[in-house]
Amino acid sequence: MGSGAVSEVQDNSQAAVPVGELAARLRLSVLRLSRQLRQQLVGDLTQSQVSVLSSVEKLGNPTLGELAAYERVQPPSMTRQVEMLLAKGLVAREVNEKDRRIVRVSLTAAGQRILQKNRSVRTAFVADRLRRFAPEERARLGELVELLEKLAELK
Repeated sequence: MGSGAVSEVQDNSQAAVPVGELAARLRLSVLRLSRQLRQQLVGDLTQSQVSVLSSVEKLGNPTLGELAAYERVQPPSMTRQVEMLLAKGLVAREVNEKDRRIVRVSLTAAGQRILQKNRSVRTAFVADRLRRFAPEERARLGELVELLEKLAELK
């Protein structure tokens, strides 16, 4: 997409679709699917807790401050989330010996397992829905995924 405004999208199967309409339909569909996926939880966790586990995995061994910034929450909120995950044995906390104000968080083996289980359940949820499509439609969805990945990477 260049610097000029684009008002229509050409599709081989139909007439040009106004970009605003396409954007609205895509937004609603992505939000609905995202909401359905967020409801697919295992392990007596909230979506926020799964998000924190995922962020800890991605960041490696973050401080509470780094984790709060990454999750875009206030440090006291992150401290509460981490405390709940600690109580469930899903994360470990390590206090810096030289500066006790610095606390790092890491996933435990149990935390890694529950995170993987949640991912597997969500993937199975989508796979079950994909199986309901004809092979040709799944092929078209494969092409669409490539476009969605590009869309997500645009700055």
